[in-house]
Amino acid sequence: MADATSRRGRNADETRRRLLDAADVVLRERGYAGTSARTIAAEAEVNAALVFYHYGGVDDLLLAALDRASATRLERHRETAARAGDLEELAAAAAAIYRTDAEQGYLAAFSELVAAAVTKPQLRREISSRAEVWVDFVAEQWQRVVGGSPLGHLLPARDVANAAVTFYLGANLFSVLDPDGARTEGVLDLASRLAPHAGLLTLRLPGRGRRG
Repeated sequence: MADATSRRGRNADETRRRLLDAADVVLRERGYAGTSARTIAAEAEVNAALVFYHYGGVDDLLLAALDRASATRLERHRETAARAGDLEELAAAAAAIYRTDAEQGYLAAFSELVAAAVTKPQLRREISSRAEVWVDFVAEQWQRVVGGSPLGHLLPARDVANAAVTFYLGANLFSVLDPDGARTEGVLDLASRLAPHAGLLTLRLPGRGRRG
């Protein structure tokens, strides 16, 4: 009996994993409009009823897939950002993070959910709460590198974080007009060229240390 119960548990875990993987693929390749219990189940090679059995519905499954991806990305991106010790390195880390998310499809998937949330208040609340994790992440890194300096006072961490997340989403929409990515790369290059000059404003004021 115990073996049978354990086997059922492993089978259920495997089904949930396959559904999460399939939800990621379908959302990236077909967009929110093309994502349904049927298309996800077909990708996962399971019965569509299992979407509702395990997750309660398509949106809940997509949010679970988003949570899984965000946890993985946050861990990886923290390592990238932690290596930045000054403003130039932080700008380079931000560009690397953006390019990684764009290349791996995370940016497109998240943007699809944001667009869908415009007309779905419940989904909007869920997406908004999840975006706060990334606002906090950017604010934390900005404060770590720039906090306590003239630039840090001029550009508060929370404002910078909101601007960064806005750019993150806006750049994906702009990609429709920028299919080869040249314009977006131009903006990232501009940030890298401005960073050394803005870095002059990161010298700490007398008596002020770097804040964590």
